Amino acid sequence: MLPGATLRERLVACLGALVGIALTGLISGWIVGKGPHIPMIVAPMGASAVLLFAVPASPLAQPWSIIGGNTLSALIGVTAAHLIPDPVAAIGVGVSVAIAVMSLTRCLHPPGGAAALTALIGGPAVTSSGFLFPFVPVGLNSLVLVGLGIVFHRLARRQYPHRPAATPPNTHGTADLPAPLRVGFRAGDLDAALLTLDETLDIDRADLDRLLREIEYKALARSHGALTCADIMSRDVVTIGMYERVERARELLFQHDIRTLPVVDAADRLVGTVGLRELILRSMGDIAQAMSAARTAGPDEPAVTLVPALTDGRTHAVVVTAPDRRVLGIVTQTDMLATLARAATTQALLPP
Repeated sequence: MLPGATLRERLVACLGALVGIALTGLISGWIVGKGPHIPMIVAPMGASAVLLFAVPASPLAQPWSIIGGNTLSALIGVTAAHLIPDPVAAIGVGVSVAIAVMSLTRCLHPPGGAAALTALIGGPAVTSSGFLFPFVPVGLNSLVLVGLGIVFHRLARRQYPHRPAATPPNTHGTADLPAPLRVGFRAGDLDAALLTLDETLDIDRADLDRLLREIEYKALARSHGALTCADIMSRDVVTIGMYERVERARELLFQHDIRTLPVVDAADRLVGTVGLRELILRSMGDIAQAMSAARTAGPDEPAVTLVPALTDGRTHAVVVTAPDRRVLGIVTQTDMLATLARAATTQALLPP
């Protein structure tokens, strides 16, 4: 039903809802001082739990959406009940105004509509609470549920609150877009496509952009997957020991006209890389103090899967290693450019 939803994810969501709803009732009852009974948790929290634990990346499931959406909607419901004598008109106005206010305050949350409706038709217990109802129990329930959700997702190693992928900066400090964003579709194309669909999608725009770019890379890997890293890598790799001097690394880089040196330990296992950038930052000492983390790949991986790494503006080479981290080869930006150019030429020569 949901893209990317595995059985494990569904089971984790069920466990999260079990813990979240049960503890929200207990904690809310304890705070108010009347014990953990059902009136101290309102029905919309069940719907909030579905979003919070089943689709935590949704914009509708973020902390402000849950807390603001439920509390503001309940406040609007109570206000509508006091101002509009006709119950039918009150429930219609209450829910519709709640949607408008949630949209304007960027906290759209579907259970907010239920919170507004509960404030209107919740019976004597809600009516007697008056304008306290939106804050206790609705606001209190929402705060507790979100707090429990943050803790639960941390323990489950999920990212919550969800942070959409940020646009990668241009590492060269110029006004140009990063290389991966200069090709393929652009932000304007995405906006135009969304206007053409004329639908509201439950996904952050930045996440949609990231998903489409990942699809492009997967399609590229599928269409050129026959070429592996072992097919295009340089095998006679110039390396340097981690305890050799920085001066020796500089000498090797210029002697072989290369930009990256894999750094190995005494057993010839990869421990990092060093290039001109690292040598400028540290002009003296040994390599262990200057090296950076290495980008690596296995020999059987499709070569085109290295495109994101080699176009990030910082990585000039990916080291191909065996399972024991012995250096088998290296794939540079030049190797990748030659591979893609040859693949494009071959495709162009194919008969229609």
